[in-house]
Amino acid sequence: MHPEARELGARFEAAGHELYLVGGTVRDTLLAGGDPDLLGDVDLDLATSAPPEETERIVRPWATAVWLTGAEFGTVSCQREAEGRPTRNVEITTFRADSYTPGSRHPEVVYGTSIEDDLARRDLTINAMAVRVPEFRFVDPFGGLQDLRAGLLRTPIDPHTSFGDDPLRMVRLARFASVLDAEADSAVTVAASEMADQLGAVSAERIRDELVKLVAGRAPRRGLNLLVRTGLSAHVLPELDELRACRDPQHRHKDVWLHTLAVLEQAIDLEDRLPDGGPDVVLRLAALLHDIGKPDTKEVHRDGTVTFHHHDVVGARMTRHRMRELRFDKETTRAVSELVRLHLRFHTFASGWTDAAVRRYVRDAGDLLERLNALTRADVTTGNARKAARIQRHVDELEERIAVLREQEEIDALRPPIDGNAIMAHLGIRPGPLVGQAWKHLLELRIEEGPMDEEATLAALDAWWAEHAGETGGQ
Repeated sequence: MHPEARELGARFEAAGHELYLVGGTVRDTLLAGGDPDLLGDVDLDLATSAPPEETERIVRPWATAVWLTGAEFGTVSCQREAEGRPTRNVEITTFRADSYTPGSRHPEVVYGTSIEDDLARRDLTINAMAVRVPEFRFVDPFGGLQDLRAGLLRTPIDPHTSFGDDPLRMVRLARFASVLDAEADSAVTVAASEMADQLGAVSAERIRDELVKLVAGRAPRRGLNLLVRTGLSAHVLPELDELRACRDPQHRHKDVWLHTLAVLEQAIDLEDRLPDGGPDVVLRLAALLHDIGKPDTKEVHRDGTVTFHHHDVVGARMTRHRMRELRFDKETTRAVSELVRLHLRFHTFASGWTDAAVRRYVRDAGDLLERLNALTRADVTTGNARKAARIQRHVDELEERIAVLREQEEIDALRPPIDGNAIMAHLGIRPGPLVGQAWKHLLELRIEEGPMDEEATLAALDAWWAEHAGETGGQ
Protein backbone atom coordinates (compact mmCIF):
# COMPACT_ATOMS: atom_id res chain seq x y z
CA MET A 1 0.00 0.00 0.00
CA HIS A 2 2.99 2.33 0.53
CA PRO A 3 5.69 1.57 -2.04
CA GLU A 4 7.22 5.01 -1.47
CA ALA A 5 7.91 4.06 2.14
CA ARG A 6 9.70 0.90 1.05
CA GLU A 7 11.83 2.87 -1.42
CA LEU A 8 12.74 5.52 1.14
CA GLY A 9 13.38 2.90 3.81
CA ALA A 10 15.94 1.21 1.58
CA ARG A 11 17.70 4.54 0.99
CA PHE A 12 17.84 5.43 4.69
CA GLU A 13 18.98 1.91 5.63
CA ALA A 14 21.79 2.10 3.08
CA ALA A 15 22.87 5.38 4.66
CA GLY A 16 22.92 3.78 8.12
CA HIS A 17 19.73 5.37 9.47
CA GLU A 18 16.37 4.09 10.74
CA LEU A 19 13.09 5.12 9.10
CA TYR A 20 9.55 4.48 10.35
CA LEU A 21 6.03 5.14 9.18
CA VAL A 22 4.32 6.84 12.14
CA GLY A 23 1.19 8.54 13.43
CA GLY A 24 -1.94 8.87 11.35
CA THR A 25 -0.41 7.00 8.43
CA VAL A 26 -0.11 3.84 10.53
CA ARG A 27 -3.46 4.32 12.27
CA ASP A 28 -5.43 4.89 9.07
CA THR A 29 -3.68 2.06 7.22
CA LEU A 30 -4.65 -0.35 10.00
CA LEU A 31 -8.23 0.92 9.94
CA ALA A 32 -8.36 0.35 6.17
CA GLY A 33 -7.60 -3.32 6.79
CA GLY A 34 -5.41 -3.67 3.73
CA ASP A 35 -7.96 -2.14 1.34
CA PRO A 36 -6.35 0.71 -0.64
CA ASP A 37 -9.79 2.00 -1.65
CA LEU A 38 -10.75 2.51 1.99
CA LEU A 39 -7.47 4.24 2.70
CA GLY A 40 -7.61 6.57 -0.30
CA ASP A 41 -4.83 8.99 -1.17
CA VAL A 42 -2.88 9.69 2.01
CA ASP A 43 0.21 11.64 2.84
CA LEU A 44 3.04 9.74 4.49
CA ASP A 45 4.40 10.72 7.92
CA LEU A 46 7.76 9.22 8.78
CA ALA A 47 10.25 9.47 11.63
CA THR A 48 13.97 8.90 11.30
CA SER A 49 17.18 8.74 13.28
CA ALA A 50 18.80 10.96 10.63
CA PRO A 51 19.22 14.68 11.34
CA PRO A 52 17.41 17.06 8.93
CA GLU A 53 20.46 17.86 6.81
CA GLU A 54 21.14 14.15 6.29
CA THR A 55 17.47 13.53 5.48
CA GLU A 56 17.63 16.22 2.81
CA ARG A 57 20.72 14.62 1.28
CA ILE A 58 19.04 11.20 1.14
CA VAL A 59 15.71 12.30 -0.36
CA ARG A 60 16.98 14.82 -2.93
CA PRO A 61 17.75 12.20 -5.64
CA TRP A 62 14.45 10.39 -5.00
CA ALA A 63 11.96 13.26 -4.65
CA THR A 64 10.37 15.39 -7.33
CA ALA A 65 10.39 18.38 -4.97
CA VAL A 66 11.78 19.11 -1.50
CA TRP A 67 10.75 21.77 1.04
CA LEU A 68 12.79 22.79 4.06
CA THR A 69 10.29 25.16 5.72
CA GLY A 70 10.08 22.86 8.75
CA ALA A 71 13.75 21.95 8.90
CA GLU A 72 14.39 24.01 12.04
CA PHE A 73 11.87 21.74 13.79
CA GLY A 74 13.44 18.63 12.31
CA THR A 75 11.02 18.13 9.40
CA VAL A 76 11.90 17.76 5.74
CA SER A 77 8.93 17.66 3.34
CA CYS A 78 9.02 16.26 -0.14
CA GLN A 79 6.82 15.10 -2.99
CA ARG A 80 7.16 12.11 -5.25
CA GLU A 81 5.59 11.79 -8.68
CA ALA A 82 5.85 8.44 -10.44
CA GLU A 83 4.02 7.03 -13.45
CA GLY A 84 1.07 4.90 -12.46
CA ARG A 85 0.98 6.22 -8.89
CA PRO A 86 -0.81 9.15 -7.23
CA THR A 87 1.38 12.09 -6.27
CA ARG A 88 2.47 11.46 -2.71
CA ASN A 89 3.36 14.09 -0.12
CA VAL A 90 5.88 12.92 2.46
CA GLU A 91 7.00 14.45 5.75
CA ILE A 92 10.11 13.03 7.43
CA THR A 93 10.91 14.21 10.96
CA THR A 94 13.94 13.44 13.06
CA PHE A 95 13.14 11.50 16.25
CA ARG A 96 11.85 13.99 18.80
CA ALA A 97 11.96 14.17 22.58
CA ASP A 98 10.54 17.68 22.97
CA SER A 99 10.37 19.45 26.31
CA TYR A 100 7.81 22.16 27.05
CA THR A 101 8.15 25.12 29.38
CA PRO A 102 4.98 25.53 31.48
CA GLY A 103 2.75 28.18 29.92
CA SER A 104 4.58 28.03 26.59
CA ARG A 105 2.72 27.14 23.40
CA HIS A 106 5.83 25.88 21.64
CA PRO A 107 8.22 23.08 22.56
CA GLU A 108 11.95 23.33 22.76
CA VAL A 109 13.00 21.07 19.91
CA VAL A 110 15.12 18.25 21.27
CA TYR A 111 16.06 15.32 19.05
CA GLY A 112 15.49 11.86 20.48
CA THR A 113 17.65 8.80 20.21
CA SER A 114 15.03 6.10 19.57
CA ILE A 115 11.65 5.52 18.00
CA GLU A 116 10.28 4.64 21.45
CA ASP A 117 11.22 8.10 22.77
CA ASP A 118 9.59 9.65 19.73
CA LEU A 119 6.34 7.69 20.14
CA ALA A 120 6.14 8.48 23.86
CA ARG A 121 5.75 12.20 23.12
CA ARG A 122 2.70 11.70 20.89
CA ASP A 123 -0.83 12.57 21.92
CA LEU A 124 -2.61 9.19 22.00
CA THR A 125 -1.59 5.54 21.92
CA ILE A 126 -3.47 5.06 18.65
CA ASN A 127 -1.11 7.63 17.15
CA ALA A 128 1.96 6.16 18.86
CA MET A 129 2.45 3.15 16.60
CA ALA A 130 5.19 2.83 14.01
CA VAL A 131 6.28 0.54 11.18
CA ARG A 132 9.97 0.28 10.34
CA VAL A 133 10.73 0.33 6.64
CA PRO A 134 11.78 -1.22 4.33
CA GLU A 135 11.01 -4.48 6.19
CA PHE A 136 7.66 -3.19 7.58
CA ARG A 137 8.26 -4.31 11.17
CA PHE A 138 5.46 -3.20 13.51
CA VAL A 139 6.42 -1.22 16.64
CA ASP A 140 3.76 -0.66 19.30
CA PRO A 141 5.26 0.00 22.75
CA PHE A 142 2.09 1.50 24.28
CA GLY A 143 -0.64 -0.90 23.10
CA GLY A 144 -2.03 1.39 20.42
CA LEU A 145 -3.32 -1.45 18.22
CA GLN A 146 -5.26 -2.97 21.10
CA ASP A 147 -6.76 0.44 21.92
CA LEU A 148 -7.64 1.01 18.26
CA ARG A 149 -9.49 -2.32 18.15
CA ALA A 150 -11.24 -1.58 21.44
CA GLY A 151 -12.18 1.98 20.46
CA LEU A 152 -10.33 3.34 23.50
CA LEU A 153 -8.44 6.64 23.75
CA ARG A 154 -5.43 6.78 26.10
CA THR A 155 -2.21 8.76 26.28
CA PRO A 156 1.16 6.96 25.99
CA ILE A 157 2.38 8.58 29.21
CA ASP A 158 0.61 10.11 32.21
CA PRO A 159 -2.18 12.29 30.75
CA HIS A 160 -1.36 15.20 33.05
CA THR A 161 2.14 15.32 31.60
CA SER A 162 0.90 14.86 28.03
CA PHE A 163 -1.79 17.55 28.30
CA GLY A 164 0.61 19.85 30.13
CA ASP A 165 3.03 19.56 27.21
CA ASP A 166 0.33 20.68 24.78
CA PRO A 167 -3.17 21.50 26.12
CA LEU A 168 -4.64 21.26 22.61
CA ARG A 169 -4.32 17.48 23.02
CA MET A 170 -7.43 17.64 25.21
CA VAL A 171 -9.48 18.91 22.26
CA ARG A 172 -7.79 16.35 20.01
CA LEU A 173 -9.06 13.75 22.47
CA ALA A 174 -12.62 14.89 21.76
CA ARG A 175 -11.87 15.08 18.03
CA PHE A 176 -10.75 11.45 17.89
CA ALA A 177 -13.73 10.41 20.00
CA SER A 178 -15.85 11.77 17.15
CA VAL A 179 -13.72 10.67 14.19
CA LEU A 180 -13.27 7.10 15.45
CA ASP A 181 -16.47 6.82 17.51
CA ALA A 182 -14.19 5.92 20.41
CA GLU A 183 -14.45 6.14 24.20
CA ALA A 184 -12.00 8.18 26.26
CA ASP A 185 -10.26 6.33 29.07
CA SER A 186 -11.32 7.46 32.56
CA ALA A 187 -7.80 8.63 33.43
CA VAL A 188 -7.58 10.99 30.44
CA THR A 189 -11.12 12.25 31.06
CA VAL A 190 -10.27 13.10 34.67
CA ALA A 191 -7.04 14.79 33.61
CA ALA A 192 -8.83 16.84 30.94
CA SER A 193 -11.44 17.95 33.49
CA GLU A 194 -8.74 19.02 35.93
CA MET A 195 -6.66 20.83 33.30
CA ALA A 196 -9.36 22.35 31.07
CA ASP A 197 -8.42 25.90 32.01
CA GLN A 198 -4.99 25.43 30.44
CA LEU A 199 -6.70 25.48 27.06
CA GLY A 200 -6.79 29.25 27.41
CA ALA A 201 -3.15 29.34 26.31
CA VAL A 202 -3.95 27.75 22.94
CA SER A 203 -4.61 29.89 19.88
CA ALA A 204 -8.14 30.20 18.52
CA GLU A 205 -6.99 28.96 15.11
CA ARG A 206 -5.69 25.66 16.50
CA ILE A 207 -8.87 25.11 18.50
CA ARG A 208 -10.99 25.92 15.43
CA ASP A 209 -9.17 23.37 13.28
CA GLU A 210 -9.77 20.62 15.84
CA LEU A 211 -13.42 21.63 16.22
CA VAL A 212 -13.98 21.40 12.47
CA LYS A 213 -12.51 17.89 12.39
CA LEU A 214 -14.65 16.92 15.37
CA VAL A 215 -17.84 18.19 13.75
CA ALA A 216 -16.94 16.42 10.49
CA GLY A 217 -16.40 13.10 12.30
CA ARG A 218 -18.68 10.09 12.16
CA ALA A 219 -19.84 10.43 15.80
CA PRO A 220 -19.78 14.14 16.71
CA ARG A 221 -22.24 13.55 19.56
CA ARG A 222 -19.57 11.57 21.38
CA GLY A 223 -16.92 14.25 20.93
CA LEU A 224 -19.24 17.12 21.85
CA ASN A 225 -20.46 15.37 24.98
CA LEU A 226 -16.83 14.85 25.98
CA LEU A 227 -16.13 18.57 25.56
CA VAL A 228 -19.11 19.45 27.75
CA ARG A 229 -18.49 16.74 30.34
CA THR A 230 -14.86 17.78 30.90
CA GLY A 231 -15.48 21.53 30.87
CA LEU A 232 -13.38 21.97 27.72
CA SER A 233 -16.43 23.43 26.00
CA ALA A 234 -16.03 26.60 28.08
CA HIS A 235 -12.90 27.32 26.02
CA VAL A 236 -14.18 25.99 22.69
CA LEU A 237 -17.91 26.71 22.43
CA PRO A 238 -19.14 28.09 25.77
CA GLU A 239 -22.64 28.35 24.30
CA LEU A 240 -22.92 24.57 24.56
CA ASP A 241 -22.88 24.81 28.36
CA GLU A 242 -25.77 27.27 28.21
CA LEU A 243 -27.73 24.90 25.98
CA ARG A 244 -27.14 22.07 28.43
CA ALA A 245 -28.53 24.21 31.26
CA CYS A 246 -31.57 25.37 29.26
CA ARG A 247 -34.62 23.19 29.91
CA ASP A 248 -38.35 23.46 29.46
CA PRO A 249 -39.57 22.66 33.01
CA GLN A 250 -42.93 21.41 31.73
CA HIS A 251 -41.64 19.24 28.88
CA ARG A 252 -38.60 17.20 29.85
CA HIS A 253 -38.34 15.86 26.28
CA LYS A 254 -37.59 19.41 25.17
CA ASP A 255 -34.15 19.46 26.77
CA VAL A 256 -32.41 21.94 24.44
CA TRP A 257 -29.02 20.21 24.52
CA LEU A 258 -30.44 16.77 23.72
CA HIS A 259 -32.60 18.36 21.02
CA THR A 260 -29.50 20.00 19.53
CA LEU A 261 -27.62 16.71 19.38
CA ALA A 262 -30.63 15.01 17.78
CA VAL A 263 -30.87 17.76 15.14
CA LEU A 264 -27.16 17.40 14.39
CA GLU A 265 -27.46 13.65 13.88
CA GLN A 266 -30.54 14.01 11.71
CA ALA A 267 -28.80 16.68 9.63
CA ILE A 268 -25.94 14.26 9.04
CA ASP A 269 -28.43 11.63 7.86
CA LEU A 270 -29.76 14.16 5.32
CA GLU A 271 -26.40 15.07 3.77
CA ASP A 272 -27.00 12.75 0.83
CA ARG A 273 -29.65 15.27 -0.29
CA LEU A 274 -27.01 17.97 -0.73
CA PRO A 275 -25.34 18.49 -4.11
CA ASP A 276 -21.88 17.73 -2.70
CA GLY A 277 -22.94 15.15 -0.13
CA GLY A 278 -21.12 15.05 3.18
CA PRO A 279 -19.60 15.60 5.57
CA ASP A 280 -20.93 19.14 5.23
CA VAL A 281 -19.33 21.22 7.99
CA VAL A 282 -21.53 24.27 7.31
CA LEU A 283 -24.75 22.29 7.77
CA ARG A 284 -23.38 20.49 10.82
CA LEU A 285 -22.24 23.70 12.50
CA ALA A 286 -25.62 25.30 11.77
CA ALA A 287 -27.40 22.31 13.32
CA LEU A 288 -25.14 22.52 16.37
CA LEU A 289 -25.64 26.27 16.82
CA HIS A 290 -29.21 26.76 15.57
CA ASP A 291 -30.69 27.12 19.05
CA ILE A 292 -27.88 28.91 20.90
CA GLY A 293 -30.13 31.97 21.14
CA LYS A 294 -32.67 30.10 23.29
CA PRO A 295 -31.05 30.59 26.72
CA ASP A 296 -30.95 34.37 26.22
CA THR A 297 -34.56 34.56 24.96
CA LYS A 298 -36.18 32.07 27.31
CA GLU A 299 -39.35 33.33 29.03
CA VAL A 300 -41.45 31.35 31.50
CA HIS A 301 -45.01 32.71 31.54
CA ARG A 302 -47.57 32.71 34.34
CA ASP A 303 -49.36 29.68 32.96
CA GLY A 304 -46.07 27.76 32.92
CA THR A 305 -45.52 27.86 29.17
CA VAL A 306 -42.04 28.60 27.91
CA THR A 307 -41.21 30.68 24.84
CA PHE A 308 -38.00 31.59 23.00
CA HIS A 309 -39.15 34.48 20.84
CA HIS A 310 -36.59 35.73 18.29
CA HIS A 311 -34.02 33.12 19.28
CA ASP A 312 -33.25 32.73 15.58
CA VAL A 313 -32.12 36.36 15.24
CA VAL A 314 -30.30 36.39 18.57
CA GLY A 315 -28.70 33.04 17.73
CA ALA A 316 -27.44 34.31 14.38
CA ARG A 317 -25.74 37.24 16.10
CA MET A 318 -24.18 34.92 18.70
CA THR A 319 -23.04 32.54 15.97
CA ARG A 320 -21.26 35.31 14.07
CA HIS A 321 -19.53 36.42 17.25
CA ARG A 322 -18.37 32.95 18.23
CA MET A 323 -17.15 32.04 14.76
CA ARG A 324 -15.22 35.29 14.51
CA GLU A 325 -13.65 34.58 17.89
CA LEU A 326 -12.56 31.18 16.53
CA ARG A 327 -11.16 32.85 13.40
CA PHE A 328 -13.43 31.12 10.90
CA ASP A 329 -13.25 32.53 7.40
CA LYS A 330 -15.87 35.10 6.36
CA GLU A 331 -17.76 32.83 3.96
CA THR A 332 -18.20 29.99 6.45
CA THR A 333 -19.23 32.47 9.13
CA ARG A 334 -21.79 34.02 6.80
CA ALA A 335 -23.23 30.69 5.71
CA VAL A 336 -23.59 29.23 9.20
CA SER A 337 -25.02 32.37 10.79
CA GLU A 338 -27.50 32.81 7.92
CA LEU A 339 -28.74 29.25 8.36
CA VAL A 340 -29.23 29.92 12.07
CA ARG A 341 -31.14 33.12 11.25
CA LEU A 342 -33.33 31.39 8.68
CA HIS A 343 -33.94 28.07 10.42
CA LEU A 344 -37.51 29.02 11.41
CA ARG A 345 -38.36 30.72 8.11
CA PHE A 346 -40.20 27.67 6.76
CA HIS A 347 -42.70 27.82 9.63
CA THR A 348 -43.68 31.43 8.91
CA PHE A 349 -45.51 30.17 5.81
CA ALA A 350 -47.53 27.55 7.67
CA SER A 351 -50.77 29.09 6.42
CA GLY A 352 -49.90 28.28 2.83
CA TRP A 353 -47.25 28.63 0.17
CA THR A 354 -48.26 31.18 -2.42
CA ASP A 355 -45.97 31.63 -5.43
CA ALA A 356 -44.78 34.87 -3.88
CA ALA A 357 -43.95 33.10 -0.60
CA VAL A 358 -41.95 30.45 -2.45
CA ARG A 359 -40.03 33.10 -4.38
CA ARG A 360 -39.28 35.02 -1.18
CA TYR A 361 -38.08 31.86 0.59
CA VAL A 362 -35.77 30.97 -2.31
CA ARG A 363 -34.48 34.54 -2.53
CA ASP A 364 -33.74 34.72 1.19
CA ALA A 365 -32.04 31.30 1.26
CA GLY A 366 -29.91 31.99 -1.81
CA ASP A 367 -27.06 29.51 -2.17
CA LEU A 368 -28.03 27.93 1.17
CA LEU A 369 -31.40 26.63 -0.06
CA GLU A 370 -30.62 22.89 0.02
CA ARG A 371 -28.89 23.20 3.38
CA LEU A 372 -31.79 25.22 4.79
CA ASN A 373 -34.29 22.59 3.72
CA ALA A 374 -32.13 19.88 5.27
CA LEU A 375 -31.85 21.87 8.52
CA THR A 376 -35.61 22.42 8.55
CA ARG A 377 -36.20 18.66 8.25
CA ALA A 378 -33.55 17.87 10.86
CA ASP A 379 -35.09 20.33 13.33
CA VAL A 380 -38.15 18.09 13.72
CA THR A 381 -37.51 16.03 16.86
CA THR A 382 -41.02 15.83 18.23
CA GLY A 383 -42.12 12.52 19.66
CA ASN A 384 -45.49 13.00 17.93
CA ALA A 385 -45.12 10.84 14.82
CA ARG A 386 -48.13 12.38 13.06
CA LYS A 387 -46.87 15.91 13.61
CA ALA A 388 -43.38 14.98 12.43
CA ALA A 389 -44.76 13.32 9.29
CA ARG A 390 -46.92 16.35 8.56
CA ILE A 391 -43.96 18.75 8.72
CA GLN A 392 -41.83 16.50 6.51
CA ARG A 393 -44.70 16.30 4.02
CA HIS A 394 -44.97 20.09 3.96
CA VAL A 395 -41.25 20.38 3.21
CA ASP A 396 -41.75 17.87 0.38
CA GLU A 397 -44.54 20.05 -0.97
CA LEU A 398 -42.37 23.17 -0.75
CA GLU A 399 -39.55 21.50 -2.67
CA GLU A 400 -42.04 20.39 -5.31
CA ARG A 401 -43.34 23.97 -5.63
CA ILE A 402 -39.78 25.25 -6.00
CA ALA A 403 -39.14 22.72 -8.76
CA VAL A 404 -42.28 23.80 -10.62
CA LEU A 405 -41.40 27.50 -10.40
CA ARG A 406 -37.87 26.75 -11.56
CA GLU A 407 -39.37 25.25 -14.69
CA GLN A 408 -41.51 28.34 -15.26
CA GLU A 409 -39.12 31.18 -14.36
CA GLU A 410 -35.64 32.09 -13.16
CA ILE A 411 -36.51 31.63 -9.50
CA ASP A 412 -32.88 31.28 -8.36
CA ALA A 413 -31.87 34.67 -9.79
CA LEU A 414 -34.74 36.92 -8.82
CA ARG A 415 -34.19 40.43 -10.13
CA PRO A 416 -36.06 43.04 -12.15
CA PRO A 417 -35.34 43.08 -15.89
CA ILE A 418 -33.72 46.54 -15.59
CA ASP A 419 -30.77 47.65 -13.46
CA GLY A 420 -29.84 50.86 -11.68
CA ASN A 421 -28.42 52.48 -14.82
CA ALA A 422 -31.68 51.87 -16.70
CA ILE A 423 -33.66 53.29 -13.78
CA MET A 424 -31.57 56.50 -13.75
CA ALA A 425 -31.80 56.87 -17.54
CA HIS A 426 -35.58 56.36 -17.57
CA LEU A 427 -36.29 58.72 -14.68
CA GLY A 428 -33.56 61.21 -15.49
CA ILE A 429 -32.05 61.13 -12.00
CA ARG A 430 -28.51 60.96 -10.67
CA PRO A 431 -27.06 58.21 -8.44
CA GLY A 432 -28.48 58.28 -4.92
CA PRO A 433 -30.72 56.50 -2.41
CA LEU A 434 -33.80 56.80 -4.64
CA VAL A 435 -32.22 54.51 -7.25
CA GLY A 436 -31.85 51.76 -4.69
CA GLN A 437 -35.36 52.33 -3.39
CA ALA A 438 -36.77 52.09 -6.92
CA TRP A 439 -34.86 48.87 -7.61
CA LYS A 440 -36.08 47.31 -4.34
CA HIS A 441 -39.65 48.24 -5.25
CA LEU A 442 -39.30 46.52 -8.62
CA LEU A 443 -37.76 43.48 -6.92
CA GLU A 444 -40.74 43.23 -4.57
CA LEU A 445 -43.07 43.37 -7.57
CA ARG A 446 -41.05 40.60 -9.22
CA ILE A 447 -41.40 38.44 -6.11
CA GLU A 448 -45.11 39.12 -5.62
CA GLU A 449 -46.28 38.98 -9.23
CA GLY A 450 -43.73 36.83 -11.02
CA PRO A 451 -41.82 37.60 -14.24
CA MET A 452 -42.38 41.03 -15.81
CA ASP A 453 -41.23 42.21 -19.23
CA GLU A 454 -39.37 45.49 -19.63
CA GLU A 455 -42.45 47.44 -20.76
CA ALA A 456 -44.46 46.39 -17.71
CA THR A 457 -41.48 47.10 -15.47
CA LEU A 458 -41.06 50.64 -16.79
CA ALA A 459 -44.77 51.28 -16.34
CA ALA A 460 -44.53 50.10 -12.74
CA LEU A 461 -41.48 52.33 -12.29
CA ASP A 462 -43.42 55.33 -13.60
CA ALA A 463 -46.25 54.64 -11.16
CA TRP A 464 -43.79 54.38 -8.27
CA TRP A 465 -42.03 57.58 -9.38
CA ALA A 466 -45.31 59.48 -9.49
CA GLU A 467 -45.59 58.83 -5.73
CA HIS A 468 -41.95 59.57 -4.92
CA ALA A 469 -40.94 62.38 -7.27
CA GLY A 470 -41.15 64.86 -4.44
CA GLU A 471 -38.32 63.03 -2.62
CA THR A 472 -35.66 63.92 -5.23
CA GLY A 473 -33.88 66.26 -2.84
CA GLY A 474 -32.51 68.31 -5.72
CA GLN A 475 -31.54 65.43 -7.98
